[in-house]
Amino acid sequence: MLNQPLRGVGIVGYGAYVPRYRLPGSEISRVWTEGNSASPVKEKAVPGLDEDTATMSIEAARNALARARIEPSLLRAVWVGSESHPYAVKPTGTIVAEAVGATPQVLAADWQFACKAGTEAMQAAIGFVGSGMADYALSIGMDTAQGRPGDALEYTAGAGGAAYILGPAEEALVVIQRTSSHVSDTTDFWRRPSTHYPSHAERFSGDPGYFGHVMPAAARMMEEMGSTPADYDHVVFHQPNRKFPTRALVDMGFEARQWVTGLLVGEIGNTYAGSAMIGLAAVLDVAEPGQRILMVSYGSGAGADAFDLLVTPRLADVQKAAPTTRDYIARRVLIDYAQYVRMRRKLATT
Repeated sequence: MLNQPLRGVGIVGYGAYVPRYRLPGSEISRVWTEGNSASPVKEKAVPGLDEDTATMSIEAARNALARARIEPSLLRAVWVGSESHPYAVKPTGTIVAEAVGATPQVLAADWQFACKAGTEAMQAAIGFVGSGMADYALSIGMDTAQGRPGDALEYTAGAGGAAYILGPAEEALVVIQRTSSHVSDTTDFWRRPSTHYPSHAERFSGDPGYFGHVMPAAARMMEEMGSTPADYDHVVFHQPNRKFPTRALVDMGFEARQWVTGLLVGEIGNTYAGSAMIGLAAVLDVAEPGQRILMVSYGSGAGADAFDLLVTPRLADVQKAAPTTRDYIARRVLIDYAQYVRMRRKLATT
């Protein structure tokens, strides 16, 4: 399915956020395997005691507003995609909308589709703006990410994400030329309401999960756009680890120079709903006018969203209007496993 709105839509503002604390993969290995297992990432970002999906979303949203240079009251939707909303019944969207000054004349809601909840919110915002129902809509992909102690997911489950304000193409930093979605009922990762940590069927996570959705979504996009891998200056695929996106990109004919900027998983872990979106933010921090970007998200359950993006001259004027993705990654503070357990409240005290 390829999507194109009635009027042109683009990204008019963007912003990222990554918490400062970092847990090395070697520290997890030390605790659970006496250092005998190799970590798939160097380290991962960990939220502080006073951070959650709502607070991190607010920071990213404020950065997006700084680059959009619009009043928050002009936003007509605030949508937050996440696997780790702080409340089971109370929307994160209303918290963010209130904090950034977008209330009360605004829609607010939470989105859920595992790791592509954020791009689902972007797709909805494209339709909202593209139909003429609104001029500006804010979509966020953000996660604190959970992993059962000692589980393989604990090595990669990081925290962070990005926020995007969608608006008219004539005001855009990046024009959204087209989007494409590819979904199926493929189970590879799930969590029931009564359980705290997610479960995963490892043999389904790669094929038919990740590769069976990301690659077809990207291929269909290029087929419809008449493009080839060589036509893109930057490519960002969802990053559950380094191995999956690297294999998919190589198999599809992309070169390392095209994806190196947006591949952040080794430094901050898999930010789940924010994974592809924060990779895109890192690319936008350095992208130049006229460059073309392909972004493909992935969510367990399963599905992928592909975006064909074109950078406009407006981007260069606002890249430094807020902290860059690399600014957040650079302000790292190392912690050990005991501090991690305390911060993530993994130790029951009652």
